[in-house]
Amino acid sequence: MMLMQKIFNHTATVFLAAAAICFSACKKEKYAFGDLKTPANLVLTAAVAGADAANPAGDGSGIVVITVKGDNALTYNVDFGDGTTKVVPTGEIEYRYTQTGTHDYTITVNAVGTGGIMSTISKTVTVYFAFVIPADIMAALTGGSSKVWMSDKDAGGHFGVGPADGFEPIWYAADPNSRLPCSYDDEITFTKAGDNAIDMQLNNFGQSFAIGGAAAFYGLASAEDCRDINPGGVKRLSFVPASSASTPAQSTRVEFGVPGNGLLIFGTGATVYEILSISETSMHIRNIGIDGNAWYQKLKAK
Repeated sequence: MMLMQKIFNHTATVFLAAAAICFSACKKEKYAFGDLKTPANLVLTAAVAGADAANPAGDGSGIVVITVKGDNALTYNVDFGDGTTKVVPTGEIEYRYTQTGTHDYTITVNAVGTGGIMSTISKTVTVYFAFVIPADIMAALTGGSSKVWMSDKDAGGHFGVGPADGFEPIWYAADPNSRLPCSYDDEITFTKAGDNAIDMQLNNFGQSFAIGGAAAFYGLASAEDCRDINPGGVKRLSFVPASSASTPAQSTRVEFGVPGNGLLIFGTGATVYEILSISETSMHIRNIGIDGNAWYQKLKAK
């Protein structure tokens, strides 16, 4: 009887120990978040380059230094009021507006705090931008009124890629007629919209090719194929001096921005294109894609 009691006591002890271990191991981990703090005391400044009493809208460069500060802010989402938004963790950014003439822009900043809590502040600035589209580029692009351009599919290197610090497609240059058909039927119409303005409209007949890294940029699940992409309607282009390190021997040193998704024949996630060369019948352009590489296209007048 004494032996059975000892066995029972030992078994019970083992069972209780196992249960304690199981309870300890199976118990859900509890996590604690810090206090959720709303960004407060926001201050937004926007200094227009060259602004003074005689030139309140600036010196024509279009550059504005935007600074926002606030308590409990982890980062800032900045809407520049011209269709462009950026995440600015430091709260300070130099931005160039590129719509020719004098225009008002409402800068809206969402300061993001812990847990994604946001506070908003806005400020309206008046900015003057004076870049003049070179006459030869205006004439070549539009033919003086309106001109249609297409992929120069019969040319070697009509589609290419290379390093961001180069100006040749040294990694890959497509052979004539070697790409997917959806890139070859697109028509881009450039229209003179005034003495210093050009509108563009892309008709991609429903589909365009996009590189894999740019799939999310165009709202696609995957790319590297002909995909349904809406290029949007008529868009007013923004011309500025090229921001690259190209020389006049390599480029016209002029680039243009395409509002919206920036699509032009094939998509790389870029919205800005540098004109390397242009004539009445041909054009060679370069952009820096979302993958950080330099992408090239050759176009021809239809």
